[in-house]
Amino acid sequence: MILIEAILFVMPGAAHGFAQTHMPNVVRLVLGFGEIVGCILMLNPRTAIRGAWVLVVVFVLAIVIHVLHGLYEVGNLAIYAAAAWAVADGKK
Repeated sequence: MILIEAILFVMPGAAHGFAQTHMPNVVRLVLGFGEIVGCILMLNPRTAIRGAWVLVVVFVLAIVIHVLHGLYEVGNLAIYAAAAWAVADGKK
């Protein structure tokens, strides 16, 4: 689910909606491609921990950006970050 949403987020069609946030387009691309890389890494058991940590960083960054822009509905992002953290910590 996250991989599909991330791919849709980096597609050119999402740029118009993101432009309404008045943030640079590079923020959208960094977050989107970070999610894609993290998801792909999690598909391989040998790189799943690294992928989970990448996702934790991306989701925490997204939460910070949302909160700094006054968008406090970050419950889904917090759940995604907690799930990625659980995978990263549980695979020791």
